[in-house]
Amino acid sequence: MVLINASIENLDFPCIACDDAVAVEQSWRHLVSLGHERIGLVLGPSDHIPSRRKLAAARQAAEAMDAVLPDTHVERAMFSLEGGQAAATRLLDRGVTGVICASDPLALGAVRAARRRGLHVPHDVSVVGYDDSAFMTCTEPPLTTVRQPIEAMGRAAVDLLCAQIQGTEVPHGELLFEPELVVRGSTARPAAD
Repeated sequence: MVLINASIENLDFPCIACDDAVAVEQSWRHLVSLGHERIGLVLGPSDHIPSRRKLAAARQAAEAMDAVLPDTHVERAMFSLEGGQAAATRLLDRGVTGVICASDPLALGAVRAARRRGLHVPHDVSVVGYDDSAFMTCTEPPLTTVRQPIEAMGRAAVDLLCAQIQGTEVPHGELLFEPELVVRGSTARPAAD
């Protein structure tokens, strides 16, 4: 057995994962470089380990830039468009101008939340997704998102599985793969206050 993007504590299986800390740091730095100061997160449930890692990475990224990520700028939701919309609505109520989401469906929900408020993405609110799912270039605006190296991760998982089938000992640690931030049209400098 090989776990993919699903590290489970206390299970002794090899795991292939995208480096969530790098993904959030790339997203955070991108929004800060554009001038965003009020950045929020839309994460999965609190027992979802990749979401936990993203939260820890966001807190570290904020600290590294002499900022703080307030608890009020963190929302949790199921990984769906509706979940993203509800969570982003709460963040927008708190004045967030940049939203980092733990999945592309959550990000599309954030775009919908902004539109329902009469806000424009990216001029009023910038949104960053995670996965670079198919068709993210076809959304309006095209979604800035973190691309996971799916092909390399898949090859590594197959190699580990084949080695296990052949009776070869495989490492039971976690192999982390570096993501890539793909900047598209859903992020921009924040509107002047």
